[in-house]
Order: sequence, then C-alpha cells, then structure tokens
Amino acid sequence: MKKAVILFNLGGPDKLESVEPFLFNLFNDPEIISIPSIFRYPLAKFISKKRAPIAKNIYKEIGNKSPILELTQDQARNLENSLSLKGDYKCFVVMRCWHPRAKDVIKKVKEYNPEEIILLPLYPQYSASTSGSSIKEWNDLCKRENYKVKTKTICCYPTENNFIESHVNLIKKTLKNIKNNNFKLLFSAHGLPENKIKKGDPYQWQIEQTVQGIMEKLKSENFDYIISYQSRVGPLEWIGPSTEDELARAAGEGLGVIIVPIAFVSEHSETLVELDIEYRELAADLGLSTYVRVPAVGTHPAFIGGLAETVRKVRADGGPVPFGGAEGARQCPSSFGKCPCSRSTIQVTL
Repeated sequence: MKKAVILFNLGGPDKLESVEPFLFNLFNDPEIISIPSIFRYPLAKFISKKRAPIAKNIYKEIGNKSPILELTQDQARNLENSLSLKGDYKCFVVMRCWHPRAKDVIKKVKEYNPEEIILLPLYPQYSASTSGSSIKEWNDLCKRENYKVKTKTICCYPTENNFIESHVNLIKKTLKNIKNNNFKLLFSAHGLPENKIKKGDPYQWQIEQTVQGIMEKLKSENFDYIISYQSRVGPLEWIGPSTEDELARAAGEGLGVIIVPIAFVSEHSETLVELDIEYRELAADLGLSTYVRVPAVGTHPAFIGGLAETVRKVRADGGPVPFGGAEGARQCPSSFGKCPCSRSTIQVTL
C-alpha cells in the first residue's frame, strides 16, 4: 500500500525580499490573530510592513534566508528512508507560511496517488496556532478540491520515548564539554499569548510534560532546571517566565545556563539568532559564567526513528491522536478544550 506522509512546519523566507510576505502570511492566519478577515487582512499588512525591517536584520545574521526548508527536507529524506525499510512511503513537506505551500504540494501528492495519507506536524507539542492551523489548512484544501483519500492524523508526540531520548542524548553530549556543574538547564520554548492557554490550548501543559520526561531520564544527575518562553511579539500578555528574565535570574544566583530548545526540532532564526546571538550577548552583559546551547534534535537517529515508529503505528480510524495512537488515546486533561482529540473540527472525513 502506497502511503504519503505530510510533514508540516512553519516555513521561513528564502530571501530578504520574502520576509514581508512571509510575515503577512503568518499574521493573516486566523489562528494567530483571531478576528474577522475583513479586519485581520489590513492588520496583517500593517504588522508585516512594520516588522519587516527588524526581521530582515535577523535573517541577515544567517545568510539572508531561513534554513528551515532545507533542514526539514533533510528530516523528510531521513524519515522516508527509515519508513521505506518496512513499507511503501513517500514524505512531502508543507510549510504553513511560505513555500512549499499546501496548494502546491497537494498536486504532487495526487501524482503520487497514495492509498493512505498520514499528517505529521513537526511540532512535538500541539497548539491550535501551529499544528492545528496546518492540519486545518490541509483538510480544508482537500475538501475544496474534493480529494478523498483515507487520512490519519498524528496531532502531537510530546513524551514519545525516542523524542525524549534524542533530547537526553544531545544534552549529555553537550555537557561532556562543560568543566563545572555551576549551571542550570534552561528549557526554552516559543511563547504563546496567555489568552490562548486560557481558551484551552494544551501547548504549555505539553511543554511541561516533555521537560518532565527528559528530567526523569536525567534524575540521577540532579540538575537544577526551569522552563522559559521566548519570541514574544506585541502588547499581549504572554506565558512565562520569559527566557530573558530567567537569564537574569541565573546571573543573580551566580549560575551559568545550558539552553535546550525544547519546542524546535530544527535550527532556524529562533535558535540561530535569538538563542545563539541575542541571548548570548545578553548572557555576556549579565556576566553569566556559562552560556551553552544544546542543538535542536534535527535528524538525530532516535528522533527520526521515533517519528517512523509513530507513523507505522498510527491508528486506523482517522481521528487526530497523540503518538498516532501508539501509546493510547487522548493524553491532555479534559480541561484543554483545544486538544484536537476531543474535537471533530479538524478530523478528516474518509
């Protein structure tokens, strides 16, 4: 049976001229700015135009473009190679806010003519504004084009064992080069407005579950650790604590930090610029004795192997499930109404 695996990620500009339209696509997403389109469109135009000069300076630091497409394609190739050992699979990359977009990729999927499609966001922790938005865009496109193929959806994998193990391995490898134990682990994730969490988004809870899983495997080391959030934009109240505040706290305690990008599976502007340049400079200004970043999981064999195992075990009924149903049904507490496992709005009609 031919199976297509659709890998979702955010995307990034492929040249400086793409920065503003990329930002427009981001802010015009109703899951990002939840207001009627008649107001959202001009607001997205205004925000993207205003932020473009700042964003261009960020991308100038990393070669005038985002590396996320090439790195995601590497992940797709590695996953396809792993899956093909036990089946007929082909992986396709879809970016939410830049190329390749869903409307272009679906043409290639149709040419491949799979008997089954598996939707796999490259966001380990589910949020309606990331995984949910990408899944909904794909499903809506299939409905508009009357494209009916048996489809299964993996919504998240925050505590999937191999994903956790890849982080543990990279942390241990990084710590081999640290000469002292005078540090704390700082797990930094992309921020989210507080109102999203209050409306039932499980993202922050899932971040906490990921970190808990990692620290369980590192418990013999007795590391001090904390979760923080980065990449805040605009005047809204965001979940915290902020990564900047935690760097300042570590400095006040006389500790260094080992930064772990816990919600990013590939390197891009938020790791290569925000963590590696901006926060490193802040750490130096604060006088931190140690500032070291652990790499993103990327194509780590455990991570890719875990994705392959999850895809192979995805359950048959088509509803969004964590780990593809490989480790049971819904994982989120019932208070998280945005958890897709309890909502029919993003499920695929087969």
